[in-house]
Amino acid sequence: MRSFSRFLAVCVLSLGVGLAQAAGLEGVSNADASAGLKEALVKGADFAVGSLGVKDGFLGNKKVRIPLPDSLKTAEKAMRVFGMQAQADELVESMNRAAELAVAEARPILMDAIRKMTVKDAKDILTGGDDSVTQYFRRTTDKPLTARFLPIVKQATAKVKLAEQYNNYAGKAAQLGLVDKKDANLDNYVTAKALDGLYLIIGEQEKALRQNPLGAGSDLLKKVFGAL
Repeated sequence: MRSFSRFLAVCVLSLGVGLAQAAGLEGVSNADASAGLKEALVKGADFAVGSLGVKDGFLGNKKVRIPLPDSLKTAEKAMRVFGMQAQADELVESMNRAAELAVAEARPILMDAIRKMTVKDAKDILTGGDDSVTQYFRRTTDKPLTARFLPIVKQATAKVKLAEQYNNYAGKAAQLGLVDKKDANLDNYVTAKALDGLYLIIGEQEKALRQNPLGAGSDLLKKVFGAL
């Protein structure tokens, strides 16, 4: 633990000075530590985008599949009872297809966040909890990803006429306090859920790497995260 503490102390140096020489993780240079951390971020981002940004990436994955908001479940049940099951299914499918299209465009923004990672960011990730990588991505990419996702989601849901009906119904329900305002617009709701799903999968990859660095498939990741 003392060697790890020395490495963390090095990380608080200014970016101009850079990471110091290998006093940190035994047998791991600071260059390898930095490269290993960035490789971990890239692997997590690539896996999340690759698994979610494809057909059935959301719809076929129960962990991230986007349902109607809980407050609209009654309306969904009513649609099915009155023979509108096809319409209800179409609405849910359209939301998930829109999320899949949006997440497919996430990689450049995630990679940009990795390139811009500072020494302080590295320190925060290494000293943070088991989800510090995920939280770094959420903090640095939430706004740009929302801006990138929203137009894609809007274009996808515009093809489904029920999207307008959802907005009308949810908007009225929100005025009565029955629906959270952030869920009252279909496009905003899907965009938020798409981001939640993306960060969830990144978080799962991060957890798996921390628990089993030897299974990472990379000598550098084994070296760095195995030492942690």
